Amino acid sequence: MKTKSAVVYEVGQPVEVVELDLKGPAEGEVLIRWVASGICHTDVHPGQGDLEVRTPMVLGHEGAGVVEEVGPAVTRVRPGDHVVCTSLPSCGTCHYCATGQQAICDMGETILQGFLPGDRYVFTGPRGDYGAMCMLGTFSQYSTVHHTSVIKIDPSIPLETAALMGCGVPTGWGSAVNAADVVPGETVIVYGIGGIGVNAVQGARFAGAKHIIAVDPLENKMKAALDFGATHAVSTHEEAHQIARDLTNGVGADKAIVTIGIVEESDVSDAFTAIAKGGTVVVTGLNQFAKLNVHVSGTELALFKKTIRGTLWGDCNPTTDINRLLGLYQNHDLKLDELVTTTYRLDDVNNGIEDMLNGTNLRGLIVHE
Repeated sequence: MKTKSAVVYEVGQPVEVVELDLKGPAEGEVLIRWVASGICHTDVHPGQGDLEVRTPMVLGHEGAGVVEEVGPAVTRVRPGDHVVCTSLPSCGTCHYCATGQQAICDMGETILQGFLPGDRYVFTGPRGDYGAMCMLGTFSQYSTVHHTSVIKIDPSIPLETAALMGCGVPTGWGSAVNAADVVPGETVIVYGIGGIGVNAVQGARFAGAKHIIAVDPLENKMKAALDFGATHAVSTHEEAHQIARDLTNGVGADKAIVTIGIVEESDVSDAFTAIAKGGTVVVTGLNQFAKLNVHVSGTELALFKKTIRGTLWGDCNPTTDINRLLGLYQNHDLKLDELVTTTYRLDDVNNGIEDMLNGTNLRGLIVHE
């Protein structure tokens, strides 16, 4: 079948919307008609050279839609089901899935190459095989995906809302609740209030943090942080660190969560300085694989029992946590509708990317026609 898709061809070039051929589902695969897809900073990394992916690549990894067709041996879903597709597949049987770490499932090893199991590319076009971002390609009207990426959801939940569960919400929420392990009464600093950071604020609030200090240079992001549960919002690291010291009688923050789109050395070092003895820094944002951007005193790390740790997908497990978080939304304990600042047509994807980079949006959303 034919499908209109947003494709990155080369680093530094705008995304192009083109018509591609899409293969139907083989064994273990599912054909999805996408309804909505969030625009995440990770979708911009390939075009900026921050992530080395195989090109051409159909972008988009945060989406929800309707199952159109299933291939042989698919039992998780059937045609007509409403689904969220997770940016990280979970096979359920590898060592990591079996030990409750679905975010680092072995199947995720090839998500930057864009093919499905068996080295199968499902998109083809004038330049041959096209990859699908995170094995999904949600910036397309349709995609064929592996069933390990598909999570059935309650059909009463709007798909435009559910789409945010594919990446940003669980990544931010889990960065606070799981990776940072925020507990009641703690002081937490969140650096970067985008589609991930604002959900780290929500997670820290739900976990019972007493003080949540949001850091972002943009006034609209600081306001959003307060709307989503932050107790303080400032534009600089220095202000945040001073507030944390003032609130804790000079002790410092218990947890610091770095969700900045491009994490530089100074971001991690500043967070490390801001936490108290026994505190934890969680690094959620990315940079180039080869860039060494964590440089701290090993002596301070040891003597002050500080921790620096990374997290992928907020240490959430897609098969259980997507619907668990949607349940919190249904119970009015998690804000989702308020996350969407602007909606776009697929043809306007570059406008959405520009607005995201300029900080205009908490989350831009592509709504497919």
